[in-house]
Amino acid sequence: MLNSVKIAKRALFVGLMALGLSSLSWAQSGGVGTWPAQKPIRLIAVFPPGGSVDQVARILAPALQSELKQNVIVENVGGASGVIGTSAMTRSDPDGYTFAVVFDTHGVNPSLKDKLPYDTIKDIAPVILVGTSPMVLVASKNSGITSFKQLVEQSKAGKKFSYGSIGIGSLGHLAMARLAKQAGFDWNHIPYRGGGPLMQDVLGGQVELAIGSEFLVKPHIESGGVIPLVITTAKRSPSLPNVPTIAESGFPGFSAPAWWAVLAPGKTPPAIVNAMNQAINKALKNPAVAAKFKAQGIEIVGGSPETLREFIGKQIAVWGKFVIENNIKETGQ
Repeated sequence: MLNSVKIAKRALFVGLMALGLSSLSWAQSGGVGTWPAQKPIRLIAVFPPGGSVDQVARILAPALQSELKQNVIVENVGGASGVIGTSAMTRSDPDGYTFAVVFDTHGVNPSLKDKLPYDTIKDIAPVILVGTSPMVLVASKNSGITSFKQLVEQSKAGKKFSYGSIGIGSLGHLAMARLAKQAGFDWNHIPYRGGGPLMQDVLGGQVELAIGSEFLVKPHIESGGVIPLVITTAKRSPSLPNVPTIAESGFPGFSAPAWWAVLAPGKTPPAIVNAMNQAINKALKNPAVAAKFKAQGIEIVGGSPETLREFIGKQIAVWGKFVIENNIKETGQ
């Protein structure tokens, strides 16, 4: 009987020691347990290959892989202005192994779409605001347009131009819709499933104008495939110093930057969200990574999850109001 008691006490002691070591390990790791050692991390790019979201994800993936010592796999899940990919992320296990790279459409979709398959606030945990960038209005070589001044004059004279964006309710669409309304232009919007298909058509002359992030259009400007007309930020871009802003081209105060962010499923442990935030912040400070973003016109932001939460809230308020006031629907303007 005495031996049984001793054995039981010893077992209890060993169990408590193991629990203590486990708790110590958890505390030392910042509360993330074995993350990210268990399996590869899935980084969902919520637009098709060839666009800026895809490129941002593919710049981040190897940098995070090096930082976290774990494979980071980019998976393109495009469609519905980023909703399909974001929905796939929210349905994933909140274990820190699935994240999503989203675009500025994320802040518009709650007002644009009647029934989102997720709650933008409750079902999603903000991780980090990667960066912002000007959008650039470009013309196809077949359009005959060589300057914004010429485009404005012909539009005011009654000529109806068509412009493409990455989708209805995308920030590019809303920026051009705001400009058209302010100027009284009668422009026709053509939505695309992503930046890749959009640029294919403007390069081929199937659409006269396209609005896209500098990240997306800059390579085609440099190759001479498209003609840059104006950018949407308040200041000129250092990467495109000869391209005027809309604000200085007759529309004072106009500003509409593109942006990219990383999100996680809503119930992801805060410790893991913070650990991923720290890893991405470190990756963004890597000179090679920073140079890649800078070369594409993206101004790195970084910061805390709370910074992103506040930013998205403002985007939803500003552009959501524009969507509602102008009755913009998925079927058209």
